[in-house]
Amino acid sequence: MIKFVTFGTLFISTFMKHDGFSTKAGAIAAAVGSAVGLGNIWRFPYIVGENGGAAFLIVYIIFTILIATPVLLSEFTIGRMTGKPVTAAFRQLAPGKKWHIVGFSGVMCAFIIMSFYNVVTGWTLFYTGQAIGGELSAMNEAQIAQTFADTSSNPLTSILWMVAAVIIVAYVVANGVEKGIERCSKILMPLLLVLIVGISVRSVTLDGASSGLEFLLSPDFSKLTPKALFAALGQAFFSLSIGMGTMTTYGSYISKKDNLTADAVSVSMFDFFIAFLGGLMVFPCAFAFGVNPGMGPGLVFVTLPNIFNQMAFGQLISIAFFLLLAVAAVTSSISLFEVLVSYGTSRFGISRKRSALIGAVLTVATGVGCSVSSELFDFCDNLSANVLLPLGSFFIVLFVPHVIGKAKVRAELEAHGGKCKVFDIFYFLVKYIVPVAIMLIFVVSMLNWLGIDIWN
Repeated sequence: MIKFVTFGTLFISTFMKHDGFSTKAGAIAAAVGSAVGLGNIWRFPYIVGENGGAAFLIVYIIFTILIATPVLLSEFTIGRMTGKPVTAAFRQLAPGKKWHIVGFSGVMCAFIIMSFYNVVTGWTLFYTGQAIGGELSAMNEAQIAQTFADTSSNPLTSILWMVAAVIIVAYVVANGVEKGIERCSKILMPLLLVLIVGISVRSVTLDGASSGLEFLLSPDFSKLTPKALFAALGQAFFSLSIGMGTMTTYGSYISKKDNLTADAVSVSMFDFFIAFLGGLMVFPCAFAFGVNPGMGPGLVFVTLPNIFNQMAFGQLISIAFFLLLAVAAVTSSISLFEVLVSYGTSRFGISRKRSALIGAVLTVATGVGCSVSSELFDFCDNLSANVLLPLGSFFIVLFVPHVIGKAKVRAELEAHGGKCKVFDIFYFLVKYIVPVAIMLIFVVSMLNWLGIDIWN
């Protein structure tokens, strides 16, 4: 499950100051907050578990460097060249042409993702409350499993916690880039890092944790199958929040004095680091208690709470873990919501607070639909992951070399006299390699969505 373009003619008031990050650290923290989400802490461990452990991890980092990071840098470049949100950026760089449709697709993708992602964010808030109140620590394994089934299938519970998630996210974004998103990211990202490091330390010190460490750190390349290679490619691609205008919008807030290449690499590496810590947190714990690390999505909401109940200081660890999940979910939701809000302010010339209010109402409305209908939830998930994200990324990497052009891209990446030592490699990857990889993801994802298993 996790993991916009404009609706018409763009108008930006000449009296409206374009908000931005006050510091480079703030820009990186916000971008990392967007990239680091449930995909790193919830999805990544069980994907690694299903695909052989350490060998998968090595392939994943290679794909992150060669495929995902060039797309991220492309989005940063488009955003900073114009200093405008995603649809406005495409309109400025390709006036009179239809490229703004790519931007609109990204806005719609962010909106669709928020429709179901806020439901899951609500679940993390609910579980955090359950852990703090001690309810989870008082349950046996069957009761924990039933709690998740009840939470995910009870429309009223899902709706209430989804609305709570939207209110939190809308409040942060309504306060602006510097006072809202940047300030929040500077607090939540260090908190997330402290929590995940603390839980990882406890996990690796459990009796029997060595088998989990070996699984994560000792590669066996005989376990790499074509399916595992594609899973690594897909995880690297979807983990960084690329293809939906988020990073283009954040790129528009980055100072011209910053080194965009270094920023993109920093975000990618930190995203991988958090995902790796997620594995370090889960696998030693799973092996210590004899749990299959490839058991799937239930690992986080069903199995781990039961394991925490068997550990010393289990309730404290459970509180920290679900707080960690909630922080990761909220920071990613903030970046998605910023795409909607920035679109509203630029397209219609309305205030940020009004745009945030309208965006909150719309996302609650669609979130209610996903809360009461698992079919709509799955449809939104599949439409965004299998169609809109890969197609958006595909057209972004076509746009950079074929519309902006090599000279302008180099000038942007080497602003203020800096030198992009890897420019030729980046440009080659974006022009020739990345589009092929993205289309492979698109084709295989569509076949899987249609129920066609190409691996058997």
